[in-house]
Amino acid sequence: MPLALYALTAGAFGIGVTEFVIMGLLIDVSADLGVSISAAGLLISGYALGVVIGAPLLGAIAGRWSKKTLLMSLMVVFTIGNLACALAPDYWTLMAARVLTAFAHASFFGVGSVVATSLVAPNKKASAIAIMFTGLTVANILGVPFGTWLGQAYGWRSTFFAVTAIGVVALAVIAALVPKDKAGDDRQEEGSQGVLAVLGRRAVILGLLTTVLSWVGVFAGFTYIAPILTEITGFSEAAVSPILLVFGGGLVVGNLLGGWLADRRLVPTVVASLVALSVVLLAMTAAIHQPVLAVIAIGLFGAAAFATVSPLQMWVLQKAEGAGQGLASSFNIAAFNLGNAIGAWLGGIVIDHGPGLGSVTLVAGLVPIAALAVALFAIRLDKRSAETAALACPAE
Repeated sequence: MPLALYALTAGAFGIGVTEFVIMGLLIDVSADLGVSISAAGLLISGYALGVVIGAPLLGAIAGRWSKKTLLMSLMVVFTIGNLACALAPDYWTLMAARVLTAFAHASFFGVGSVVATSLVAPNKKASAIAIMFTGLTVANILGVPFGTWLGQAYGWRSTFFAVTAIGVVALAVIAALVPKDKAGDDRQEEGSQGVLAVLGRRAVILGLLTTVLSWVGVFAGFTYIAPILTEITGFSEAAVSPILLVFGGGLVVGNLLGGWLADRRLVPTVVASLVALSVVLLAMTAAIHQPVLAVIAIGLFGAAAFATVSPLQMWVLQKAEGAGQGLASSFNIAAFNLGNAIGAWLGGIVIDHGPGLGSVTLVAGLVPIAALAVALFAIRLDKRSAETAALACPAE
């Protein structure tokens, strides 16, 4: 794999840290800024909203700039946003800075996916995407725990100063290693309308819907892992962090395995990964009542969750080939985050108004079945289209 690919991984690492590290600093932020913990928690929702909004706003310029220039510009936005977070004098300034930082998220991973696939041979494209997303998984295993420790030891602002430094390093590495490309590649002869038209393709829409539904299931379960482990399984609060390292290890394994399999057979991998995600979540409903099985299930959950990422991203890229591919790729990243937000809400509904905490994984496991149904419907439509095209253009 080319070194430029690991430059993208560095950027993904920084973005992963800034997205998730706030979860471990909510108490510190709320105390320092004089807001409730629930209000501090909205900084997570604000970031997710920024990702969804940033996809169309920044995606619209993806076809006008060279991809390297766009990636560097996004890292500048990311770096400035984190510096603003570190210097924020009050809650609303911090919220605005979080949203600004999130603008870079979808477009970086979206355009980065296109760049990653362009750096490697056709039979390694999904693996290239998986390596870029490894930065996100490593951020969860190493970056977030270290950032949480740093913020608790030296103040939450120190964490954002550290992430700002990561942004500077990632910007320098991307500038040095990512090859130059020409501006306007995505526009070709179709103009800006051609770029936007990709979002109207039925196959792309179904791909985005599959992504949303699959990650509704992931985050419906993941958001409430800590209370599940303490209140249902019976672990102490001190045991949660080591168990989450098992989850993080599963993320890395599943991410790389999903990319490797998708390079060989993309469509079967999409289907199999959704089935695996549903089965693991459903099995967790029973496993969380026994400590050893619960830990094993948490690791498998991490693997199943991220085994879907590169296949789903590659699937949308394939359906959006041509003008607007970068925009569709960015929208798919936004789709992951939309699934995150809906999943957290759904899990809360199950706890507050449904069967309760012990049934969260059961409900979460049913949602990927809906994603599987959408994927199978899309595959069937693709098959029909191919058969129609073959009849319309018979071999001579």
